[in-house]
Amino acid sequence: METLSTFWLGIVLIVLILISAFFSSAETSMMAINRYRLKSLSAKNDTKAKRTENLLSDIDSLIGTILLGNNFVNIFASSVATVLAIKLWGEGSVVYSSIVLTFVILIFAETTPKTFAAKNPEKIALPASYLIEFFVKIFQPFVWIIAKLSKFILGIIGVKDNKQYNKLNSAELRMVLHDAKPIIASNYQKMLLNIVDLEKVKVEDIMIPRHELISVDVNNHQDMLEHLERTQHNRLLTYDKSQDNITGVLHMRDIVNLFARDEFSVEAAINLIREPYFIPEGTSLSIQLEHFQKLKRRLGLVVDEYGEVRGMIVFEDILEEIVGQFTSNQSEVIKEINKQKDGSYLVDPRISIRELNVEINISLPVTNAKTLNGLILEELQSIPSRDVSLKIDGVLIEVVQITDQTIKLVKIRTNN
Repeated sequence: METLSTFWLGIVLIVLILISAFFSSAETSMMAINRYRLKSLSAKNDTKAKRTENLLSDIDSLIGTILLGNNFVNIFASSVATVLAIKLWGEGSVVYSSIVLTFVILIFAETTPKTFAAKNPEKIALPASYLIEFFVKIFQPFVWIIAKLSKFILGIIGVKDNKQYNKLNSAELRMVLHDAKPIIASNYQKMLLNIVDLEKVKVEDIMIPRHELISVDVNNHQDMLEHLERTQHNRLLTYDKSQDNITGVLHMRDIVNLFARDEFSVEAAINLIREPYFIPEGTSLSIQLEHFQKLKRRLGLVVDEYGEVRGMIVFEDILEEIVGQFTSNQSEVIKEINKQKDGSYLVDPRISIRELNVEINISLPVTNAKTLNGLILEELQSIPSRDVSLKIDGVLIEVVQITDQTIKLVKIRTNN
């Protein structure tokens, strides 16, 4: 190196700094590139994207190669700078040349290229994949030795090799969907987020409670006929002698068809009773949606661990959890919640907490109790008297009316 002229030493030093800048920008761009965008380009047979994706599949070799090349170039540049400084200014200039070279490398080979690469990862990573792939093959033996030594040292200090870093959990997926707001319409984004949340919502969270279901005794033909004449529901539950002994579901559409064919009779209606489909309590909506599809069902009865019917869930209920309210049930919710002039709400305590939270924008807990009435009883641990008030998560709940030891009406005040 001493035989080289100062001119050529300067040229070598500049080339080494440029190579260092290349390795620095390549490392940052490879780590910052959008993996989903890369997969999309790769699916379109983009050779650069496929090469980059292949490099990222073996992250240890990629990082090892870039760090090996970058460190070698920086150390070599330091040696060249030392020789050049001695040639120009003598032995005493070595310290000054080291300080100057440090600033030059930081600015031109580290900070600037890395910042540019972080802002434009695709522009750097895809073209750089050609050279990086070449260096990976050349440095493979050295990188393999370094990787083994690194893993050995990490093993000694108790750090295990974890290859699950590319997998997304539900919380991270929600963040991805939130960050995709500029490219996904807000209504579609909300639906996608609701789909992610289906795993957390259970059938009992959205079911129609047992006390709200209309049921008829198949043995009492007169009562059954009266129910069929005046019911406003699409489906009727049928039972045999005891309301706990559910025998099936009667669809009003089938009854209408009997009338259309002029074939209606109670006996004919009984023959149309469909066998009940029972759903165990605690089933998530995502699993139940799959079951509905497989079994070609649209309705199920939710039962507890003792086999007692807790309520009913229909396919449309799950669909509304994804796309939002779209049936006439919205009017029922409005009737259950009446906003007052002072900003408070008079609420029927039988309303589900999930519906209440959505309608008046609060966050009452839904972990145990599913209805407002259940939540009040859970908090008080007794049947309250009139004018009793309690505060749950910043929401003031006042018991307004009680009849026959049952809460009939409550007033809610929020901080909104």
